[in-house]
Amino acid sequence: MPADLAHIRQVMAEADCLFTEAQVETAIEQVGAAICAELAERNPVVFCVMNGGLIFAGKLLTKLDFPLELSYLHATRYRSETTGGELFWKAKPEISFIDREVLIIDDILDEGHTLSAIIEFCKHAGASNVHTAVLIDKDHDRKARPDLKADYVGLSCEDRFIFGYGMDYKGYWRNAAGIYAVKGL
Repeated sequence: MPADLAHIRQVMAEADCLFTEAQVETAIEQVGAAICAELAERNPVVFCVMNGGLIFAGKLLTKLDFPLELSYLHATRYRSETTGGELFWKAKPEISFIDREVLIIDDILDEGHTLSAIIEFCKHAGASNVHTAVLIDKDHDRKARPDLKADYVGLSCEDRFIFGYGMDYKGYWRNAAGIYAVKGL
């Protein structure tokens, strides 16, 4: 069923800007510098988690000035909804990472079910070490595992429903140049 575009536009019109484009770009620069400092000599395989991680990965990869192999994977719990469900694999990694350092780039660490499952998948499939980079880490205590933390975090934000820079509202506004919170969510 097609989206109610008037509603989608209203969500953006009423949204609160949590981080401007400039703030997000600065955070991406900082994450890139931290990754370069740690992984530049480790020949990592880098996986972008689709679709949410696409914009963050695209911007971040230009900051990584060392050789790396790039691929993608697609695992989701949201499927254009506002609440998560069971993990669904749309595309598993196609590049071998046995005995390799792996860097997973994703948009957000919310409850962490998706990221946790991807980390475990990579470990069981032979990665020597798995690193994670997220643009946003949501500040709450509902993480899938209490010890789950991303290795590289761009920004931390309050516990609201957010969109922009790859994160979506019902499949829309991934392209928003900033990070926004839905009014009332």
